[in-house]
Amino acid sequence: MSAIMESRTLSFSTSVDIPAEARGRIVDLLNVRLADAIDLKTQAKHAHWNVKGKEFFALHQLFDAIAEHCEQQSDLIAERVTALGGVAQGIVKLVVSNSSVPDYDLSAIVGEQHLRALAKGLASFSRQARADIELAEKLGDKATADLLTEIVRQTDKNLWFVEAHLVPEP
Repeated sequence: MSAIMESRTLSFSTSVDIPAEARGRIVDLLNVRLADAIDLKTQAKHAHWNVKGKEFFALHQLFDAIAEHCEQQSDLIAERVTALGGVAQGIVKLVVSNSSVPDYDLSAIVGEQHLRALAKGLASFSRQARADIELAEKLGDKATADLLTEIVRQTDKNLWFVEAHLVPEP
């Protein structure tokens, strides 16, 4: 079990009126999404730095914009974790051990390869966050559900922009 899932300890007191057990579960799921957002940001930056081919400039800019969105999302998630009395677990060692985003295809060179690798990560992140919306609502935290809805909306848009560059496979 991951380092995040082993501990449901809330480290800070808060007057947020969500029961401690529910807050602990929400902090746990948010810390996994935090790891995902940070991992996805680094994957987008990897694509930004390494893409080659005739669509270089457009993809270079697209990948940088996606990395920026992931950075903003990670900040929103981390701030929600701490608002709920938890510790935002965003250091690299924890991100590596807790991210659920698929590994990036490090052999990617040309635009299409990077697009496919990034699409895989974006789709996974969005799918996981979408499932967490339901859990947050079930635990009585509409604010976290709303935050995750915002993240899904942006991630789905990023996925659309990435997939718009790909020729559909038969």
